[in-house]
Amino acid sequence: MRSTRCNALILLLLLTIFASTAGSQRLAEFEGKWTIINDKSSDIDLYGSLSLEIQQNASQLTLIQKWGTNRSFADTLRLTTGGSVNTIPISDRVFPTNVFMGLSMPVGEHREIKAVWLNGGSVLRLEEKFQIRGSQGESPVTCTHTYSLSENKELITYKIVRSTRKNDSAIKYILKKVDFKNAYYMKLEDGWEIDGLLPEKALLISLQGVANTSGPKFYFIYPENYPFHYTASVFDFYKNERNYTFTQLKTAEQAVNALKQVVNGYIVWDKSWRTSLIVAFTVAGLEKAIVVSEDQIPMVEKAGLKMVEDFRGKFNGQSDAEIYTWAYEQYWDRCNKKLIVWMGGPGGNVMQPGVADWGIYNKVFFNDLSTKPSDEAEYELAKKLLSEMVPMSLVMGWHSYVKDKERDHVKLTSNYGHVVEGLHTLPNMSFSSQVPASPGFKFTNRHNIEPGKMVKPKKKVYLACVQTDGLGIGAWLKPGRGEIPYAWEVIMNYSWMAPAMMEYFYTMATPNDYFIGCLSGPGYMYPKAVPPKFMPPLLTRAADLMKTLDLRVFEIMDYSEGATVEGNTELTKEVVDFYYDAMPDAIGFLNGYAPAYTFTIRDKKPLISYDYYLSPTRSEEEAVADLQELAAINAERPYFLLIHVRESSDVARVKRIISKLDSEFELTHLDIFLKMAGESPTFQERFLKK
Repeated sequence: MRSTRCNALILLLLLTIFASTAGSQRLAEFEGKWTIINDKSSDIDLYGSLSLEIQQNASQLTLIQKWGTNRSFADTLRLTTGGSVNTIPISDRVFPTNVFMGLSMPVGEHREIKAVWLNGGSVLRLEEKFQIRGSQGESPVTCTHTYSLSENKELITYKIVRSTRKNDSAIKYILKKVDFKNAYYMKLEDGWEIDGLLPEKALLISLQGVANTSGPKFYFIYPENYPFHYTASVFDFYKNERNYTFTQLKTAEQAVNALKQVVNGYIVWDKSWRTSLIVAFTVAGLEKAIVVSEDQIPMVEKAGLKMVEDFRGKFNGQSDAEIYTWAYEQYWDRCNKKLIVWMGGPGGNVMQPGVADWGIYNKVFFNDLSTKPSDEAEYELAKKLLSEMVPMSLVMGWHSYVKDKERDHVKLTSNYGHVVEGLHTLPNMSFSSQVPASPGFKFTNRHNIEPGKMVKPKKKVYLACVQTDGLGIGAWLKPGRGEIPYAWEVIMNYSWMAPAMMEYFYTMATPNDYFIGCLSGPGYMYPKAVPPKFMPPLLTRAADLMKTLDLRVFEIMDYSEGATVEGNTELTKEVVDFYYDAMPDAIGFLNGYAPAYTFTIRDKKPLISYDYYLSPTRSEEEAVADLQELAAINAERPYFLLIHVRESSDVARVKRIISKLDSEFELTHLDIFLKMAGESPTFQERFLKK
C-alpha cells in the first residue's frame, strides 16, 4: 500500500514538472539576429525587408521584428513562454505584413499572445488575438505565428496564418542569420589583353583569392563565352539552394574598398613584361596582397593599401627561365608543395588567369615553364619544381599554348607521379572549395543495370556516347541534354575541391545522364609515363573518389608516346592490369580520346577503346556516313561502337545524327552498353607490345 502511494506521488511530481516545463524548452540556435531571404519569401510591400532578433532567458522570450531599413516599423514582444497569456498594448496603428491593405491596429487596445516551444524546441508558435480596424469598423482576428528552425539550423521559416485569410494564402518568410553566408559578386566583361581589361581582371582575381582566405566572400559571374559555362548557373544554385546572400560590386574600386580589410598590400607588375604578372601571383598568395599595374596604384593607395613588391623594370631583358629561377630562389621555400599552378593558355598580349584565385588561396608557386625537352633551361627548371613536390600532387592550370604541347606537359607531370587538374581558366575555386555539400547529401549516379540481371544483346550496332573534357566546359547547359542516353566525364577531385558545385551537377542530372570517372587517375595523367611504384597508390585514390561519387566506369587516356593520331595511344597489358587490380568494383573501362586500339575483357568486364571521335567540324551527314562505314567494316553483330563527342558539340546535334541512322543502330546507356559487351564480346583482344 505504501509503495502504491509512493509511486502515485512520484507520478504526480513528474506530471507537475512536465506541466511547468512544457512549452518552454527551446534550442539555443534560435537566438541571434536573422534577416529575410527575399527571393524565397512573400512580398513585403512598402518596407521590402524583414529582420528578426530573438533573445531567450529561461521561460522569457524577447522577439524583435523590424520591417524595412531606413523607412521602418519595429515590433518588440517580451513574452513568457509555456502557454500563459501575454497582454501586449497596441501603440501604433501600422499593420506591417500588408501595409497596402486598408487595415489598422486599434491604438490603445491590446493583443493577447500565447507562446509555446514545440518539437523539442525547434518550433516557436505564437497564438495571437486582437482587433483589426477596417473601413466598416473593428473585427476580431486570431493569428498563428510559426517560427520553424530548419534541420541544419541555418534557416527560420516564419509562417503567418490568420483567421481572416484563407489557409492556402498563408504569408511565409524565410530568414537566415544576419552574419551567415553573405558574399559579394561581380559580373566580369570579356577581354583579356594586357593593353585592355587584363590589368583589372588580374587585380580582381587576386583580390578574390586573398579575400576568400577568410571564408567564401567573393564570386565572379564570367562572360557567356567564357570556357567554363556554368558560373551564372552555379551562382543561382548557391543563392537559391545554399542560401547565400550576394551583394553586387560593379567596379574594381568598389571591390577593393569592400574587401580591403583582409588585404595586406599590393604588388606592382610590369605590363611591358608579361611574366612579371605570373610572379606577382606567387607573391600575392604568400603576402595576402593584390596585384596591380602602375596606373592602378593611386586607386589602391587611396584605399589605404601599401606596396609590398615592385616588379617594374625588374625583369627587363631576362628570359623566362632566368625570371622563374629568381622567383624559385626567392619564394619556393614558402610555397605549397602539394599544389602548383601552370599559368599557361594563350601567350603574348593575352592571359586568362581564372585559376589564379585558387593558387593565391593555396599559396602556390606560379609559372608557365615549357615542358618540351628541347627548351632545355625551362624544361630543367620544370623538372626541378615537380621533383620537389610531394608525390601525387595536383598540377593546376594548363600548359602554355605558345611553348609546348598538352602531351609534353602531362607526360612530364606523370613522370613524377603527379596529376594535372586543368584549366588555366578554371573559375571561382577559392569560393567553391569552401561551400560544402548539403548535410546528408550523397552523390548518386543514374545507374541503369539491375544487380544480378543479365542483359542479352541483339544482332545490332550498339552506340554509346561520352562527352569529352569533363562537365565544366562541355555541353551540360546546352540544348538537348536529357533527351538521349549520354555519358559525362566527371572531374573527380571536385568531390572535395568543390563539393557543392558537384552537388549542383548531380542534382541536375536526368535519367539519361550517366557519370563516369576520368582521366587515367585521380586527375589527368598518362599511365605509361607514371613510374610503376606510383600506380597502385594513385589508382587507389582514384578508386576512392569513384566510390564517393558512385561511379562504376573509368576512362583512361595516354598520349605519352605521341600525338592524337600519329602517336601510340594503346595501352600495355601491364598498365591495364593496374586498373583491373585497383578497381574491382568497376563494370568496365574506356580508353582513348580520338580512336584508340586497346581491347580486353576480364570476368565479363570489358575495356573498350573509342571507335569514333565526333569532331565539331564534321557535318552531320558526314558523321552519319562515318558510322555506317564503321558498321559495314565491323560486320559481326552485335558491334559495340563507342563514340567520343567533342565538348563543343551539343547533345541536340548528336541526337540529330543518330536519328538519321537506320534501325540496325541502337543508342543505349553506357553501363548497359558495357554490360552487353561483357556478355557478348565481338572485339578482338589487343594490347601494346613493347
